[in-house]
Amino acid sequence: MRRSLVVLALAGALAMTTAMTPALAQTRTDVKVGLVLEPPSLDPTAEAAAAVDEVVYANLFEGLTRIIADGSVEIGRASCRERVALAEKWDVSADGLTYTFHLVEGAKFHDGTDFNADDVKFSLDRINAEGSLNAQKALYASIASVEVVDPATVKVTLKQPDGNLIYNLAWGDAVMVAPESADNNKTNPIGTGPFSFKNRVEGDSITLEKNQAYWGTPVKLEGATFKFIADPTAAFAALQAGDVDTFPNFPAPETVAQFQNDPRFRVVIGSTEGETILSMNNGKPPLDNIKVREAIAHAIDRQAIIDGAMFGYGTPIGTFLSPANPDYIDLTAQSNYDPEKSKALLAEAGVTDLTLSLKLPPVEGYARRGGEIIASQLAAVGIKTEVTNLEWAQWLSEVFTDKNYDLTIISHTEPNDIGIFARDGYYFNYDNADFKKIIADLSMTADPAKRSELTKAAEKNLADNYVVGFLFELAKVGVENAKLKGMWENAPTQATDLTGVSWEE
Repeated sequence: MRRSLVVLALAGALAMTTAMTPALAQTRTDVKVGLVLEPPSLDPTAEAAAAVDEVVYANLFEGLTRIIADGSVEIGRASCRERVALAEKWDVSADGLTYTFHLVEGAKFHDGTDFNADDVKFSLDRINAEGSLNAQKALYASIASVEVVDPATVKVTLKQPDGNLIYNLAWGDAVMVAPESADNNKTNPIGTGPFSFKNRVEGDSITLEKNQAYWGTPVKLEGATFKFIADPTAAFAALQAGDVDTFPNFPAPETVAQFQNDPRFRVVIGSTEGETILSMNNGKPPLDNIKVREAIAHAIDRQAIIDGAMFGYGTPIGTFLSPANPDYIDLTAQSNYDPEKSKALLAEAGVTDLTLSLKLPPVEGYARRGGEIIASQLAAVGIKTEVTNLEWAQWLSEVFTDKNYDLTIISHTEPNDIGIFARDGYYFNYDNADFKKIIADLSMTADPAKRSELTKAAEKNLADNYVVGFLFELAKVGVENAKLKGMWENAPTQATDLTGVSWEE
């Protein structure tokens, strides 16, 4: 009897072990990603919000060139397909006016239609077409014409040499789309990437699935879900509960130490291209007065904002370039914290009883917490603020498009985008002929030494004119499951690239 009971017990234990082993040993094939902001749509060629690229860049959509984890630009390679970019190579004419792109073969859109030179022409022509909603169309203004040579070859002719062209083509704003599906990409994105769109739950999540017909190296994940969690407390709870596996830009830096002491998680501190600024409407009195803008700049204690809003994560900046950029010059002393100088400048400008609107996007850290600190700092020098918290769509409409604001706080996460201050009608309303000349020369220059000289001149111009209040370079504070591999440490562009992500086996 005892022997029978022992045998039965061992058999039961073996059965339980057998039942449990597959579940314990099975490698995950999906990932749940936490993001702070929900994209207003899923078409990166028709939206200004960085939240769009954070979901679709390299995952759903691909361009002729592509920015990879180390910040360099890659193209497709016919022999090994180790990169996701749709140009295999390109040739440049001696005068720098003609680029001939040779395309990868076998690439298809998610709806099964072929990708070819006609799609390249359509995509690039669409950027500069009348009525285009492309937020970065100024980057491609040098394109005079796009000609289909054959199905795998495209010739792009420029109005003048453009030393930025290859880099600019790697932006999400220049991804390839098809004429058959482009109009519906906002809600049903059709690209050529290694993932395809599965579904969206408004206000909650977006789910992607593996593209089984992908032309390049297949991804290891079978699916990915992006969960949108703006509240820092909820983001912390979601990670702890396993509701998300990774938060690449974690919105609760005050809790990072708890994750650092928990072996279930990995904390990754990296850099971004996010120049965080107090934007000023330069075209609106009294902010059209440089003395008033300088007074605001000297009223700001950058380190207090970094410590109070970002819990110490961030690098002070004095101009619009990442400190990681080799051409960065440290101009922070030019707009140092000096409230007495701020008061004196306001008196010189004859400005008293000044009240300015401060419209904040829905980012809890640098915008909402930072906004409270800045409002207090401005009040200390006699500048009152009327603070309004906006949802993302409202911010894009009121601030970015209609320019109906005095001040706002925003992090510009696009790479190497100092040229935005030269754009006519851009939301800063900065109209400076000298700066425009610098940027025009920069775009036509290929020589590295001359480009460096011009970039530094552009930095100095912005600092000298106190165009905005330069705050800090946004740090990339990520928290992820310790068994997750392949997430980017740094953010050389606004992307959550999942093409190299997998789980430990």
